[in-house]
Amino acid sequence: MTPASIDFRIRVIYSRAVSDDAPRPPDPRLWAISDLHIGYAANRAALEALRRRNDDWLICCGDVGETLEQLRFAFDVLTDRFARVIWVPGNHELWTHPSDDATDARGEARYAALVEAARLYGVLTPEDDYPTFAGHTLAPMFLGYDYSWAPAGMRDIADVKAWAGEHGIYSADERFLHSDPHPDKAAWCRARVEATAKRLDAVEGPTVLINHYPLRRDLVRLTRIPRFVPWCGTAATEDWHTRYRATACVNGHLHMRATDWRDGVRFEEVAVGYPRHWKTDRGLDHYLREILPAADIRPPAEGRGGPEWHW
Repeated sequence: MTPASIDFRIRVIYSRAVSDDAPRPPDPRLWAISDLHIGYAANRAALEALRRRNDDWLICCGDVGETLEQLRFAFDVLTDRFARVIWVPGNHELWTHPSDDATDARGEARYAALVEAARLYGVLTPEDDYPTFAGHTLAPMFLGYDYSWAPAGMRDIADVKAWAGEHGIYSADERFLHSDPHPDKAAWCRARVEATAKRLDAVEGPTVLINHYPLRRDLVRLTRIPRFVPWCGTAATEDWHTRYRATACVNGHLHMRATDWRDGVRFEEVAVGYPRHWKTDRGLDHYLREILPAADIRPPAEGRGGPEWHW
């Protein structure tokens, strides 16, 4: 027997031993986080300290920051830490803010610039084909809000804003978030909802619905500022969790991290928020929420539960 053949037999035997006895690597996981707000130094430093998960995917539900520089910085870090990143815009990214030196685009043009920045890093957006993960279609959505979460019968947007203003509530969106070329943010929201529903109607099988805003009003629990609710979503999505066979619905925006259940569907609010809204000494790894496979998570017997808060 030649040395070469001996070496070959050794390598074959070794490879068989490794393949037969070595433990299988864990299945990739799908994580979610939102509202990183890296304009704050503490949040930016925490993002840089996030540990690498090379095989896992990440959902980022918007409000990374207010400027294109901040968005690009976050994409650069996150795409280095995860195998795939999925992003949807929050209201803060859509602001035309005086601190953003990269662009003064408004409305649709601003959104297009954000999508272009994401694609430079290979980040998936609501404008891309829906990916699949663990047998689920992941549906990143940009829907906005339409002021429909207001007192019953209150239709006029000016009246909604006045109602909020009675309690001193004013959203900075009214200054920085523009809807061009749509006449207002409600019209933009209606267009986005219609287009997204058409896409989802063509999807088969289980889904994970991903949006910056919660899909249901009963998940908005702003006890200190209850009249901020008109800037938190749209009544048009109230039944989307069942209509589109969601296993989980993921959102940010509220800075009140919680798990809830409705109709056997899991709702995850994953917003980190400003430094006062989270325990910065724990780091961002503590606040990553596992969405899939989440094999040990079961719905309550009655299909409804929560909130389970995540401080």
